[in-house]
Amino acid sequence: MRPSQLFAAAVALSSVSAALSDVFPGERNAVGQVKNVLYGRQDNPDSQSETSQPSQTRPTGTQTQDDKPSNTGDAEASDKPEGSSKPEQTDKPTGTTDPSASKATTKKPKSTEFDPRLPAGGISMITPAALAGPQYYKVGEWVTFAWNYTSLSVTPSAIDVLASCSANQATYTLAVNQSVQETGVVLWDTGAYQSTAKVPLLTEMYTLVIYDSNGSPTDTPKAGYLGAYKQFIFGMYTPHAYVPLKDFTCPNCNPNAAFSSMEALTLKMLGFTCMTTMASLVYFAYSFGVF
Repeated sequence: MRPSQLFAAAVALSSVSAALSDVFPGERNAVGQVKNVLYGRQDNPDSQSETSQPSQTRPTGTQTQDDKPSNTGDAEASDKPEGSSKPEQTDKPTGTTDPSASKATTKKPKSTEFDPRLPAGGISMITPAALAGPQYYKVGEWVTFAWNYTSLSVTPSAIDVLASCSANQATYTLAVNQSVQETGVVLWDTGAYQSTAKVPLLTEMYTLVIYDSNGSPTDTPKAGYLGAYKQFIFGMYTPHAYVPLKDFTCPNCNPNAAFSSMEALTLKMLGFTCMTTMASLVYFAYSFGVF
């Protein structure tokens, strides 16, 4: 059969199939099979019939808008392997804390600040009294110090009491971490202290030092807080051993002279003055005829 005849037959069959499809929609597949035989194509009998436009192929694994599932949550779950679970994402990692919160807990509490025009806390001595004059204590006896606190806005938790000697640059501890009372008192057994002290007490002047146990004697005084007290100065002395009178010698006396040179000169001046006065009285009495 010639090609022209085949083309004419195909056109005729197309017209007949179009007419039959309108009248008998169920015969459309049969006509399509006949067209496939005429054009030399063999399709799967179960496949759908061709349309007027060629079908478009899509790459494997792609989806169009029509192919998307209605529930996106199911699609995400289907893509995950079985047994796997994705942890929920939070704003902060699990187990971490807010840095600002940690700073707030570790931050040291600030001390209360008072008006700098206010005076610092001080000490007012009671024993010995301020008007008692210089005090000298014999090493080996009990020594008592008593005082009151002044201008305190914050009471210290405890105090330390020391005695400082500038002659040997030594510091002697009288009390440590003593609780603060309205009236502070320290009883110092200098005899027991002298027997156990590494640096013995000297016959010298000492300074009483009272300060807050949480600070040091060199801290700068602050308004409302106890400042280091260093105003009371007292003397300590060590008595000599007993010496009988017959064995006593004066270390500053000259055993070979009854009087010193200055003492002898003074006696001579007194004698000369007395003689001159007596001679003047006798002369004036004789001149006026008293004798």
